[in-house]
Amino acid sequence: MTTVSAPRIEHHREPLGIGEARPRMSWTLDDAPEGWQQRAYAITLTRAAGGETVEVVSSEQVLVPWPSRALDSRERVGVRVAVQGIDGTWSASSPPTWLETGLLHPADWSAGPIGLDLDEDPESDARRATLVRSTFRIDGPIAHARLYATAHGLYDAEINGMRVGSDTLSPGWTVYRERLRYYTYDVTTLLGEGDNAIGAWLGDGWYRGRLGWRGGHRNIFGSDLSFLGQLEITYADGRRETVATDDTWRATLSPILRSGIYDGEDYDARQELPGWSTAAFDDTAWLPVSVRDRDPHTLVAPTGPPVRVTEEITPVAVLTSPHGARILDFGQNLVGRVRIRVTGQRGTTVTLRTAEVLQEGELYTRPLRSARSSDAYTLAGHPDGEEWEPRFTFHGFRYAEVAGWPGDLDADVAAGALTARVLHTDLERTGWFACSDPLVEQLHRNVVWGMRGNFVDIPTDCPQRDERVGWTGDIQVFGPTASTLFDVSGMLSGWLRDVEAEQLPDGTVPWFVPVIPSHKVWSPIRPGAAWGDVATLLPWTLYQRFGDEGVLAAQFDSARRWVDRIDAAAGPDRLWDEGFQLGDWLDPAAPPQDPADARTDRYLVATAYFARSARVVADMAVALGREADAERYGILAAEVAAAFRAAHVNPDGTMSSDAQTAYALAIVFDLLADEAQRAAAGARLADLVHAAGNRIATGFVGTPLVCDALTLTGHTAAAYALLQEQGCPSWLYQVVQGATTIWERWDALLPDGSVNPGTMTSFNHYALGAVADWMHRRVAGLAPAAPGYRRIRFAPRPGGGLTHAAAVQLTPTGKPRSPGASSRTHSSSISSSRSARPQSSTSPVSRPKNSDTARTPERCASDDRGHATAGHPVVDRRTTSSGRKRTRRS
Repeated sequence: MTTVSAPRIEHHREPLGIGEARPRMSWTLDDAPEGWQQRAYAITLTRAAGGETVEVVSSEQVLVPWPSRALDSRERVGVRVAVQGIDGTWSASSPPTWLETGLLHPADWSAGPIGLDLDEDPESDARRATLVRSTFRIDGPIAHARLYATAHGLYDAEINGMRVGSDTLSPGWTVYRERLRYYTYDVTTLLGEGDNAIGAWLGDGWYRGRLGWRGGHRNIFGSDLSFLGQLEITYADGRRETVATDDTWRATLSPILRSGIYDGEDYDARQELPGWSTAAFDDTAWLPVSVRDRDPHTLVAPTGPPVRVTEEITPVAVLTSPHGARILDFGQNLVGRVRIRVTGQRGTTVTLRTAEVLQEGELYTRPLRSARSSDAYTLAGHPDGEEWEPRFTFHGFRYAEVAGWPGDLDADVAAGALTARVLHTDLERTGWFACSDPLVEQLHRNVVWGMRGNFVDIPTDCPQRDERVGWTGDIQVFGPTASTLFDVSGMLSGWLRDVEAEQLPDGTVPWFVPVIPSHKVWSPIRPGAAWGDVATLLPWTLYQRFGDEGVLAAQFDSARRWVDRIDAAAGPDRLWDEGFQLGDWLDPAAPPQDPADARTDRYLVATAYFARSARVVADMAVALGREADAERYGILAAEVAAAFRAAHVNPDGTMSSDAQTAYALAIVFDLLADEAQRAAAGARLADLVHAAGNRIATGFVGTPLVCDALTLTGHTAAAYALLQEQGCPSWLYQVVQGATTIWERWDALLPDGSVNPGTMTSFNHYALGAVADWMHRRVAGLAPAAPGYRRIRFAPRPGGGLTHAAAVQLTPTGKPRSPGASSRTHSSSISSSRSARPQSSTSPVSRPKNSDTARTPERCASDDRGHATAGHPVVDRRTTSSGRKRTRRS
């Protein structure tokens, strides 16, 4: 009997407080008989005003349209789905999914941002974090209560002494002038009849904290620290009461002495105010708040999950450095914070300094540049001990130096007193990979950990130094891998709205989004190939992987304007051969201080991307039914490809830049004239790989493409040789050097064990891990053959001495496995559950000490380059049909 999953609402894992008035729905089918096909579906809606069932004749099951009237603000609706096969038999209805909208209209907001006015230096590193609070009375039984909250800065809300929600670093980082995200919390169980209290911690965060390298800037988006909260209480008798931030609230300084994204947090427990968020607390000594401004039109509901703590890791060793420092080794380069449980005398200060690597046995902080990356806790002296974790910061680290510990550090570590709390955007895991080569498996683990550490509300470039910004080129090249490893559909579609918001009127896409002031290299904003192409290629990737035509519709104008901007820069000859370019960034042959000095000509890269983006915009237009645009950009793409060949491809298939990236671009972007030229280019690429001793010779641009280019031209053995090489530079060089994440530079750690002398050296940076996409599609052989995996291509390419390789993919239509996949391939220990987890002292995930094998086998990406070919089976997951619908009401 065919069974239907509970429907998923848009891309939400938890559809509470959604911002879509007409949300789309998806579902998967289980236990369907061989050859079963869906003919129709029926959606049953349970609303306060009554129920209705809508039948639609269609085989679609991914992001189908909302079948009824638009939702109102705060509306709660149950959704169930049943499906009909072509034999006319209906399945049973699915379990229900309950969705609830947030505040959909500006007029729904009565709250304003409030905070404490302080006489402080706006440029100071040590501005105090604050607390705000208010009390209210509940005069009868309540049915439910919701808190809608956001901030200028970061917030943690409390009600009656209890933490609200499990998110952290909220409301995250958006283009604040255009879009400030708010979150919705079900706080029903936190309230009771009688007197109640609500409050919030406030910290600088991205909004007014220090951002940018070479010293950075403060107050980029504003100088106020403000909380905006609207608590709505619905009584059992139907009344609704609102407690909103206004001028009746009170504020004071918090025990957080200073807090910053780069610099860490200092906390003095002696200044704690026990019970401050309870109704019994006396706040007469607190100060009045000031009410600030916020246009409610800019308040938006999230499209993806928030940042959460998803895992806890205990140290694998306690080291003593040559200078006597005590250093914790967590065995894994991770992103998060250290929680401590400590007992000691009042006034004792414990300091934690973090770093990714050691040098000569000491904590090595040079790669952090100006980031202090240090936390300090001053004890209150409670005889029963104290527990603390930084609240408004995060660090990228494997090692933590502990100073001032008042007890026996070794014994306390063994007792679990210091724990690393891993945080990132709480994305759902969707793909896994396993093979017979343990080094390749470790490489894949490194890709997963690198992605987790760099998806902290936005796709960042590194999580440890004074940067951590949303570089557009990095996620452009990594997008296919990201879209297979985790469900990034909601997070990245939301971030693309910020890309469009920051796009200049002439179509130029910034190098990083949100934009922050930076040094003169990045100002003024100039168009750059591969980075600006995120406006075209990332929406297309999301469409290919998740089947979401909506992201194409939302981003088409942005994508079109980017291609038009390149067209204007290129001129009538269709060659983009001038202007500032990063080219094949971080080619391993580039000097440490000039990472754009690559073997492949930067203007060859620019024109290749011009052709690719023009082709993708044409394909987007086809998918959207925009015939005129499809024809226009299709002609443009063909013209640019011809110009590329005339300028950069010799008749014999060799290229003006005789380099791996040049050939990879020409082959994978389909820029060559015919099969003979393609074969010659592939042969030359294989020769270059062999001549280099199978060492990698590509930077950010070439790395995602080089193995595909070899495989597409029949040189699979060369692709495996490149993948499995262990000499420097190579992917497995990093592994054998002990890496547990992907490095920014191929040789971030030199063969002699010293750190690369370049000032830009991160040990956690996902871009060069984009090879995992090829591993999933070609090594394990599982790839989409139609958008959203509606059709799946199984075509493994054995090689490299592997005796087995397998992948499992959670797709919008189900969970296919490549041949040979087993339970070992699919382990979800890193993936969190669909339900929200409280942030507690209990680890949501356990991992044995010093055990790589205990970590989750990863998953890699497939992309639109996979297609059906003779001899390779294609599983057709679905067909198309008309969308006739019939409504019956109950």
